[in-house]
Amino acid sequence: MPYITATDGTSLHIKDIGAGKPVVLIHGWPLTGDMWEKQTLALVEAGYRVITYDRRGFGQSGHPINCYDYDTLADDLAVILEQIDLWDATLVGFSMGGGEVARYLSRHGRSRISKTVLLSSVVPFLLKTPDNPKGVDISVFDGIKQKIRQDRFGFLKDFIPDFYGVSLMHHPVSQGVLDWSFLLASMASLMATLDCVDAWGMTDFRPDLQAFTVPTLVIHGTADSAVPAGIAGEKAAAAIPGSTWISYDGAPHGLFMTHAERVNEDLLRFLATS
Repeated sequence: MPYITATDGTSLHIKDIGAGKPVVLIHGWPLTGDMWEKQTLALVEAGYRVITYDRRGFGQSGHPINCYDYDTLADDLAVILEQIDLWDATLVGFSMGGGEVARYLSRHGRSRISKTVLLSSVVPFLLKTPDNPKGVDISVFDGIKQKIRQDRFGFLKDFIPDFYGVSLMHHPVSQGVLDWSFLLASMASLMATLDCVDAWGMTDFRPDLQAFTVPTLVIHGTADSAVPAGIAGEKAAAAIPGSTWISYDGAPHGLFMTHAERVNEDLLRFLATS
């Protein structure tokens, strides 16, 4: 079943491999479900069933002209869980994907979910507002959208090295990984790439935090320049009762690749706990 149809008719491309307790991996912006290949391999080899999918507008899923708000995205996730009849599942959301985890729990409840993981996640709220004074100024998001409109591919070429913490003296990933990531990001539609900046940059998930009533692991890198830990992961961990907080010293945003072995070890350890 490579495709599932969302409630509005949008096709959602999924991959479902392995056997055992299900783990649903939700990708970040502007990549696709294929970003999880290192985690997928480790999980399947450890005896888990792994489900990845391309968010609407990205990868091999349908590319509608609109409907990129988190209510719709969470409902897409709900359709996937229902259609393949997943129970006792762990939801793992990276970056933008953390928003789907939060909004799914608040809209659809925890009945199908046993655990959640927020990895370099945008939860709880990035935008600078009077009641979130340390957030990111709206001009930053406006600037990102302007660059995407002017030259999406040029923007991606500049963005992806920063995503992985690449600098003149520091190369935590190969050129192959950078090229691969560019190709994944290039598969998205222009509209989805633009509209999702508003979604992940301006959605307030603070009211959704009360829906985290299952064991939750929060991982974030201290050198994350895309989604700083101080306004995201640290706050999420502090607000979710009983959550487990792990900080990766010096890790960038794309730690699923730069720190893949450690991420896999922490994820498997969390999954194995009762």
